[in-house]
Amino acid sequence: MLTVAEALDRAQMLCDAATKAGADAADALYYCNAATSVSMRLGALEDVESSEGQDIALRVFVGQRSASVSTADMDAGELAKLVERCVAMAREAPEDIYAGLAPQDLLYKGPIPDLDLDDASEADPQALRAAALAVEEAARAVAGVTNSEGGTASHSRTRIALATSHGFAGGYGASGHSLSASVIAGEGASMQRDYGWHSAHYLADLEGITEIGTRAGTRAVARLNPGKAPTGKLPILFDPRVSSSLVSHLLGAISGPAIARGTSFLLGKEEQILFDSAIFIRDEPHRPRGLRSRAFDGEGLPTAARDLVAGGKLTGWLLDTASAKQLGLTPTGHASRGGGASGVAVSNVHLAAGSVTPAALMADVAEGIYVTELIGQGVNPVTGDYSRGASGFAIRGGRLAEPIAEFTIAGNLIDMFAALIPADDLAFRHATNVPTLRIDGMTVASS
Repeated sequence: MLTVAEALDRAQMLCDAATKAGADAADALYYCNAATSVSMRLGALEDVESSEGQDIALRVFVGQRSASVSTADMDAGELAKLVERCVAMAREAPEDIYAGLAPQDLLYKGPIPDLDLDDASEADPQALRAAALAVEEAARAVAGVTNSEGGTASHSRTRIALATSHGFAGGYGASGHSLSASVIAGEGASMQRDYGWHSAHYLADLEGITEIGTRAGTRAVARLNPGKAPTGKLPILFDPRVSSSLVSHLLGAISGPAIARGTSFLLGKEEQILFDSAIFIRDEPHRPRGLRSRAFDGEGLPTAARDLVAGGKLTGWLLDTASAKQLGLTPTGHASRGGGASGVAVSNVHLAAGSVTPAALMADVAEGIYVTELIGQGVNPVTGDYSRGASGFAIRGGRLAEPIAEFTIAGNLIDMFAALIPADDLAFRHATNVPTLRIDGMTVASS
């Protein structure tokens, strides 16, 4: 695997070659990943996977025309052909008045800070095998677990480097560790499956093996013998493992490309109070060891912490250079890059915790639903209409009751945001972290 410095040299070389070949501007993104994963099932080795791959994506501009290409072939001769082909493609592309690199005066300047994303570890297949076996054993040890889909442990190392023809060069490395178990409870047609997992940049930050496995087994057993859900307009509580999806819908709706295309249900609502005034949603790209931490975005602009929602109100859109130009605004450092044109992406996002426990949040619910799993993609990004399959537990007399399954919850995201109340159980375990949420008045229909 290349060092970060070597990766930067490769990206810069490709940019220089593009301008020599006739491009007015260019940027290049280099990405390399090496990963090892070991899976155990019923105490026996199920699978071992090891992979290492690299990719470099070149984007060139000829006037207001642009083209993008990518390759995994790092042969010097092939890269030279790639550059020539990309510049030729750009000359034939249609003009786009919004095409171009990020404004030069806004580029990240200075040394790239160390956000502590790499523990310098190397893959140890024997240790991964032992962890995968142990997490499965912990899950299978839960009374009522009858079968297993396995335990998996994995390790990865990543290198990312971005260079532009107008003065930016930056890169970083990251390590990754993950552990999961998936087991089955019950027999025959009444079987239920569930899982537990965690991932982190540092092995020392990974949740304990016993905790992950026990959670997988306990969740599976708790789902046995589900009944029918109550129906009508009811209070809904979203477990933290699904509540983050509501924030994801918000993030998609405030992305600059969606606003510029006019395909967001939040278009024209930037001045409205959307949430209760106590709601804050924050993006923190510089959090040490954060799963999506980054000092610069996919176009070389600096990132910064920002409240996306403050006092219940949006603070603006998530903008890359193209969408910012279309909207007459300034890019916000949220560009993302893959093999082609940039898009937008956030980093480490969380919805601030409320002031009451999950138990207190449901204490006055005579009849309601606690959702632990969502099924399907039933959200209309243009209207905000929301309808998804779900499973979880009934709430009766302010307490969790029997498991329920095969029901649908529906509403509109505007109404749901306005009614949203968070509990105090926020935990920073993932890239998007959200506490238990309560939303009253959603429509529940049982299959």
